[in-house]
Amino acid sequence: MSAASSTDPGLILVIISSPSGAGKTTLTHRLLQEFPDLRFSVSHTTRKPRPNEVDGQDYHFVSEEAFRKLVDEGGFAEWAVVHGNLYGTSVSEIDRASAAGKAGLLFDVDYQGARQIKEKFPHAVGVFILPPSMEELRRRLDGRGSDDAKSRKRRFEKAREEIGHYPFFDYMIVNDDLQRALAELRGIVLAEGCRQWRAAAKAEALLKG
Repeated sequence: MSAASSTDPGLILVIISSPSGAGKTTLTHRLLQEFPDLRFSVSHTTRKPRPNEVDGQDYHFVSEEAFRKLVDEGGFAEWAVVHGNLYGTSVSEIDRASAAGKAGLLFDVDYQGARQIKEKFPHAVGVFILPPSMEELRRRLDGRGSDDAKSRKRRFEKAREEIGHYPFFDYMIVNDDLQRALAELRGIVLAEGCRQWRAAAKAEALLKG
């Protein structure tokens, strides 16, 4: 069975993407704290974990050999090469959210992964997080003690290319104030849950009552 055909169409799929340093990880974690009915899609990656990251919680950290094996087996709903490392979302993450009766699933992916997910699941909604300015983005990246100078420079140079893909996304949030950005993201999730085709069954039940 394909990834697309095994997914509950009522499951809210929210893709959150941004250049490194724009704050999508912080926003995603805050949103999950407020919405226990949402599940976070834990991606696979071949990059090394940062000091504060937990395997199986932040990412599934795997070898390139293990990652390529999953690709060959069709185990990913999307995958891409990002900053020299492999990242992917396994089909099982989506299936587990449906089986657990969750209202939605959050994806923390780049624009390449977002395109692949939207191709398979057209009802997924894409949210792009923008930094307030390129200067602020550089400051945030420079403040990361977990990345070396070469990695920070590469991520900053890549940011303009990533921002250039903004027209693909359904919503954009400028993360110049964390609380306001979180409120906007919260509003998007609440609105998606009220889509007519998701609530149609309730309306039909009232008509039959």
